[in-house]
Amino acid sequence: MARFSVILATLVWLCHVRAVAVPSSPPSGAVSVDPSLVSISIEFFAFPGYTQMSGTNNCLNNLASLRNAQPAIRIGGTTQDRATYNASLASAVNYTVSSPLDAPTSLTYGPSFFSLASQMQGQVTVGLNRQLNNQANSLSAAQRAKSSMGNLYAIELGNEPDLYSSSSPIASGTGWSNSIDIQNEAKWFTALAPSLGNIFQGAVYLSWNTQTLISSIGSAALNTIKTISRHSYPQSACGGASTNLPNLMSHSGIVSYVSQYKAEATAAHNDGKKFFLGETNSATCGGGGISPTFGAALWIIDYVLQSALIGADRLYFHHGTIGNCAYCWWGQNNVYSPYYGAVFVSEFLGADGAKIAALDNGSSAIATYAVYSSSNTPLRLLVLNSNYFDSTGSRSSASVQFTGLATASGTKQAKRLTAPNATSRTDQGAAVTIGGGGTFSSTCARQGTENTESVAVGGNALTVSVLASEALIVYL
Repeated sequence: MARFSVILATLVWLCHVRAVAVPSSPPSGAVSVDPSLVSISIEFFAFPGYTQMSGTNNCLNNLASLRNAQPAIRIGGTTQDRATYNASLASAVNYTVSSPLDAPTSLTYGPSFFSLASQMQGQVTVGLNRQLNNQANSLSAAQRAKSSMGNLYAIELGNEPDLYSSSSPIASGTGWSNSIDIQNEAKWFTALAPSLGNIFQGAVYLSWNTQTLISSIGSAALNTIKTISRHSYPQSACGGASTNLPNLMSHSGIVSYVSQYKAEATAAHNDGKKFFLGETNSATCGGGGISPTFGAALWIIDYVLQSALIGADRLYFHHGTIGNCAYCWWGQNNVYSPYYGAVFVSEFLGADGAKIAALDNGSSAIATYAVYSSSNTPLRLLVLNSNYFDSTGSRSSASVQFTGLATASGTKQAKRLTAPNATSRTDQGAAVTIGGGGTFSSTCARQGTENTESVAVGGNALTVSVLASEALIVYL
């Protein structure tokens, strides 16, 4: 009877182990990965302030060290369409707000704005004003950017024109629509290209699709477009809207959400354009209660990889008003929980990661991925358990058996990203860790000790267990 009980318990355990075959070379769904896949967007008016924080360079350099490539930077957002260039202004920006937590309704900026931008280590996309309909002013700013920025990658004209209205100056009192915007983009691009080159980032839409732009803007304007930018926020925190962390971090939900961009990425690539989620984060309007949590860190990992798989070349995670930004990765005196996800996915991709593949069908809460070298050898595996745990009740665990490994027996090493629960926030003292003890100082310097765990290999297979709301990298 005792032997039967042992056999039964073993069979029950095996039923709960997910068996995942690891292809010896990238499968058909694998995609190449841009070295700057994880990139940063910074709100226009706040950009100079970010350059004054030591955390900015440290956080960016941490990511760069893992990928051997600097994150790209996009400077833009709502306030780029409130900004007027002043070539005589001594300061980088000039504006007045009633509270330092507010964004200005209007601002001016000067040549030193671009001097600061030129010091960023990664490729920089600059967003300039189109909504105020002052083409000469934006051209003057763009010319200054081009002459002073050796790292200038692209220029976008206008932010989310799908939110412009008939009262916007650009509408000139004649109304505003997708078709009018496309005509206007074409007019601006073709007028400015002779002075600037074919350097424009097109679309920059939150809701309109980019296929319409590509098919309707005309060949002359299309030739001036270097990249296509789509803005993406899975949830909204605007106007008191409620946010939902279990939905945000759900693996199957992420797979479903990013699928909407596949056709747009394909259209851009078919026309030789890079396709970016050029401004993205967890929730609009600075992020809601979900945004500073460890669950958002897990969302970042899964969201980055799934977005790459449907064709997004880069994701630019937006950073807004300093001190009033729930979804930011760092601030004046803190490194927030989501940054740990950005670091962990960057470590999974690594400096040697060339292609990624999903090893699950996207229908459950357990995500599994593999990253491959340029010689098509599997390098690392990732398991993410997106089941939501908020410290209520017992914390479940998922076991995944990876089969088909090149190694027949021995041990492999694994590194774990964990926290007490999905709602854990580093700014509230929660212990979010990489490798059991790795954290970041208030200025984003790596600190503590990151340890790995030994995983036994037998019969060309290994098994790992990952708690709900946790992630693990296996090094092959």
